[in-house]
Amino acid sequence: MKALLVRLPALSVLWSGIAFGQTVGCDRACLEGALMRYMNAVVANAPEDAGIIVGFRQTENAEVKRVGTGTWQSVTALGEVQRHYIDTVSGQAAYFGLVEESGKPAVVSVRVQVVGRQVTEAEWYIGREGQAGMQGMPASDGSGAGPYNPDNLVANPPPAERNVPRRERLSRESLLGVANSYFDAITANDGTIMMIHPACTRIENGQQITGRPLPEGSDDGYQGRTNCSSGIRPTGRLNIALVTSRRYPIVDEQQQVVMATVVFLRNPDSINWRLGLSEFFFVNDSRISEVQAAMFYAPPDLPIPNWPPYGGSFPLPASAAASR
Repeated sequence: MKALLVRLPALSVLWSGIAFGQTVGCDRACLEGALMRYMNAVVANAPEDAGIIVGFRQTENAEVKRVGTGTWQSVTALGEVQRHYIDTVSGQAAYFGLVEESGKPAVVSVRVQVVGRQVTEAEWYIGREGQAGMQGMPASDGSGAGPYNPDNLVANPPPAERNVPRRERLSRESLLGVANSYFDAITANDGTIMMIHPACTRIENGQQITGRPLPEGSDDGYQGRTNCSSGIRPTGRLNIALVTSRRYPIVDEQQQVVMATVVFLRNPDSINWRLGLSEFFFVNDSRISEVQAAMFYAPPDLPIPNWPPYGGSFPLPASAAASR
């Protein structure tokens, strides 16, 4: 009986890990290996080599895809920019960077869940040339398309993999709080809530968003140029009613990076399309120094993010669809 009692705490820890989706015995190298095995299998269109389970689920810009279709057919190579983010607590890993798709580069964020060393799900956010913009599909001349600049991503890639000394790391909980302050600031229309460095930069699908000259008379930036909180104020220019479906699947404590996926809901009278985002927050000295995003604008009839939690983002009021 005494031996049994001694073993119970260990069993409790094991069961707790399984209950919360942790991958028992899959360390950082194991998770990265599972991620790249899957990515290389997608490039080769070889699902049998991907290490996926029966019942594997994959979405691409919120649309469920059957194994062997979608990116399995269109992606032919991994690109010049490749970054990996690992969370041994949640048992998840992410690829952010470029892939070659149908002969052109695409900016992608790919999240995989690993259980028992097998990939159970994959979630893709893809930024392509000529994709829909904020007000829908682009015009024939390309105007109105969503952001896309793979060359700029090559020139300004995310930081290379790093191993931040433990004494300099924020805790997991603090990292989550810093990342969440970004979305709280947007929802509250108050940029002062955002925990950022003054020179915080933001890149969307490779396109540089920050660093532009501030409008005349504006002071919500840094050294005369826009930063991550520019335009977020009670009288702001953002058309975002709520940042909803907030998920933080990966907290890479070693690199001090948080991956978030969210949906930007528009004001009820707006014709602007909702925005689905996968964002990576790079934290230095307790503040966000850089944001890299893969994103897409979603038409009114598309359920997003199409991952739990399902409520809050769809369906839209009939008036919103009618306005299109």
